[in-house]
Amino acid sequence: MNHQKVRLAPGLHFVATPIGTARDITLRALDTLASADVLAAEDTRSLRRLMEIHGVPLEGRRIVAYHDHSGETVRARLVAAMAEGKSVAYASEAGMPLIADPGFDLARAATAAGQPVTCAPGPSALPTALTLAGLPTDAFFFAGFLPPASAARKARLEELAQVPGTLVFYESPQRVAASLADMAEVLGAERPAALCRELTKKFEEVRRAPLGELAADLAEAPVKGEIVLVVDRGRSGNVREIDVEADLIEAIKANRLRDAADLVARMHGLPRRQVYQMALKLGKD
Repeated sequence: MNHQKVRLAPGLHFVATPIGTARDITLRALDTLASADVLAAEDTRSLRRLMEIHGVPLEGRRIVAYHDHSGETVRARLVAAMAEGKSVAYASEAGMPLIADPGFDLARAATAAGQPVTCAPGPSALPTALTLAGLPTDAFFFAGFLPPASAARKARLEELAQVPGTLVFYESPQRVAASLADMAEVLGAERPAALCRELTKKFEEVRRAPLGELAADLAEAPVKGEIVLVVDRGRSGNVREIDVEADLIEAIKANRLRDAADLVARMHGLPRRQVYQMALKLGKD
């Protein structure tokens, strides 16, 4: 038996759960699950199965479903339980609560009600992917899931293009090929990246290549599983707009507008979409 019953203080106890391999759970997480007065989970079946694997008994407790569709009613019940002096443990389906997870509103409600909030930290796909990607980790920006529509996705990527740190995204296998294609267009096909798939699981895979190459690979052979995309920061440095415009004017003389934008974007290490917008403006002028 790996867990032990402990006395938990009243309030909200977040519990990190494995992102793949069940044995990645921490001993403190098991203690919290064994000892909490109330159990809540994004996915009740996943938490029940995890507790069964590690021999943590429910002992008559019911696991309360708390997710994006459970609404304010469940949140109010959980906060009320804390006010009654009970300890409430909340576990996301996988990984750290609040990281692409519905736990934020619960944390905010508990804090607003004056209830203590603590956490049994543990696995997360975000730092795991950063560790394996082979890209700089001194500064990074977690962007979560990109919008499903291409136009909105490109607009969001434009906002992120000049972030001075490594970019990290979660993505579904159904949309990852389209997202990589948009990343290659907006951020630059030569920008280094890594596709991290099924982390900590049997078929864990990390593909390290420029965005354009990753996009081409997935267009031909789709992948399955949980995916994290890690993209290197831009390397444009202090590029002056006047220099880019001068190069565009020269390039447009011998190339179509779109081809000229591609050429100048590669010259300066800038996102192609950004340079293309500058080319359009020059064309109108």
